[in-house]
Amino acid sequence: MEYIGYFSSILIGIALGLIGGGGSILTVPVLVYLFTVEPVVATSYSLFIVGLTSAVGTVGYFKKGLVNIKTAIVFGIPSIIAVFTTRALIVPAIPKELFSLGNFTLTKDLFLMLLFAVIMIIASYSMIKKDKKNIPAETQEQNFNYPLILIEGALVGVITGLVGAGGGFLIIPALVILSKLPMKEAVGTSLVIIAAKSLIGFFGEGGETAIDWQFLFTISAFAIVGIFIGAALSKKVDGNKLKPAFGWFVLVMGIYIITKELFLK
Repeated sequence: MEYIGYFSSILIGIALGLIGGGGSILTVPVLVYLFTVEPVVATSYSLFIVGLTSAVGTVGYFKKGLVNIKTAIVFGIPSIIAVFTTRALIVPAIPKELFSLGNFTLTKDLFLMLLFAVIMIIASYSMIKKDKKNIPAETQEQNFNYPLILIEGALVGVITGLVGAGGGFLIIPALVILSKLPMKEAVGTSLVIIAAKSLIGFFGEGGETAIDWQFLFTISAFAIVGIFIGAALSKKVDGNKLKPAFGWFVLVMGIYIITKELFLK
């Protein structure tokens, strides 16, 4: 299983480099099902892996001038505050057993995995659906919708804090629609936001369990290799054409997690 896990870690990076968002949503299932990491710990580890991989991925976008610093700051600040608060205060406050009904007990681990699966299904829809609007953002003057950006940033931060996903599937559409960024610039800016909030969220943890740094850096190294492969492939393959197929895969994974956690244990 470990070898499959390492290969899957490369795929996470490839997805991030190729389609810009959604790849990180596979990190927690890989950690839980292929490396048998406990769900709560997996959401923490995912923050580090996603954050470090995204940070490396931003280098190429910075070189090409495809990162909008102002947008990253405006969107990133509420997101960083939200993810830090969620990891430091909300996640530790969730009881180990939320409630029991007959023979069924909703534990903290089960709650996080089910929440993660629901978010996967929502993410899959955003990847599968076809964009009706294909307006070239380059021709639009950037005009921030501050209230919506602040709300969206905080929402993405809470989701990232709870389940360890980068939230690129939410950030990229928000940057294109609310900040009027061109798609490639939205992808580069999204990676900066994901890197900052994920790493800050990880280091803002209360430190309930010991961290296996060797394991973290090993998985991150495979994911980083993947993001370079994805970036190279993006020059030859249109990531937008692959996004629906990846979305269907994420949908199947989300349904599988719900089925496994509720009925196959």
